[in-house]
Amino acid sequence: MNYFDHNASTPIAPEVLDVLQQVQSEVYGNPSSIHSPGQRARQYIEEARAQIARLLNCDPKEIVFTSGGTEADNLAILGVPPGHIITTAIEHPAVLAAAEHRGNSTIVTVSADGVVSPDDIRAALRPDTVLISVMHANNETGAIQPVAEIAAIAHEAGALFHSDGVQATGRIPVDVRALGVDMYSLSGHKFNAPKGVGALYVRDGVKVNARQFGGRHERERRAGTENVPGIAALGSAAALAPPDTLALRDHLEHSILNRIPGTRVNSAAAPRTPNTSNIVFPGLEAEALLISLDLAGFAVATGAACSSGAVRPSHVLTAMGLSASDAKSSIRFSLGRGNTLEQVDALIANVERSVARLRKLSPVDA
Repeated sequence: MNYFDHNASTPIAPEVLDVLQQVQSEVYGNPSSIHSPGQRARQYIEEARAQIARLLNCDPKEIVFTSGGTEADNLAILGVPPGHIITTAIEHPAVLAAAEHRGNSTIVTVSADGVVSPDDIRAALRPDTVLISVMHANNETGAIQPVAEIAAIAHEAGALFHSDGVQATGRIPVDVRALGVDMYSLSGHKFNAPKGVGALYVRDGVKVNARQFGGRHERERRAGTENVPGIAALGSAAALAPPDTLALRDHLEHSILNRIPGTRVNSAAAPRTPNTSNIVFPGLEAEALLISLDLAGFAVATGAACSSGAVRPSHVLTAMGLSASDAKSSIRFSLGRGNTLEQVDALIANVERSVARLRKLSPVDA
């Protein structure tokens, strides 16, 4: 299978898999125990904490390990004191659902290119605003948000700022100090670590109330015996160089736009992560194209993985102003470690053939 769905999940890198398997088979002590096997497990956790801290440019004690991005987002949104929160219409459901559960929230819309305006965030501020949450990079379009500018607005208003960095970590440089964020979420399986492990950066001095109870783990912010193999693997993945995908992504886009009439790139004018391309194929149902490509050996996506099977159009694309028809005609290609020019060229040829066949079978005015 030629895999172009790295925003949904990535394969575990070989060197990361080696660490995962070694720790899984050899490190069995409870990291809270004071005997030697327990302290060996603790060493792996603290080394991983240091590796993640180096990746984000923060202090290791500011890293809280979680089960993934969803838990990290939930902890950030639900763990701050009562009050008004602001977020955007293009956030991952882990943020939007947590904001809905919390209540007293304002959802700010975005431009046609999928970028939120700092001025709109400022306009949504209220005297009781306690938190602003804006993702770093969008999972469907790759659009990068003006995080540093919005963080400054939050702090001017006396509010905290959280960013969902799940799609940015491991793809673009992330410096939480330079960004000015108070909390930052990441998930291992988005950058070649296993599923089931992630982290939340919590700036020193920021109080986050635990959402999981039972023990004093992670400095009393996340109870439960740590996933030592997953955490060690996450640390190993944090040390990897980001995959070089920009030239491949641009080649894919330029070829499809030049060879297939009517196509256009969503968020084309926005700064984007170098691996993501979301393209509208007017006149087609994206699911039909996805199935055709899957049968030909190519894995792509119609939107967020956690929304697969939904009959509604993408909330991200409709928030950008796309019609329901165009949103349902959009395919996301997300590249990653291991993709080659030969694979991209084969994908382009198959997309062109599939679109021509599907348009012939069900002609619709684009």
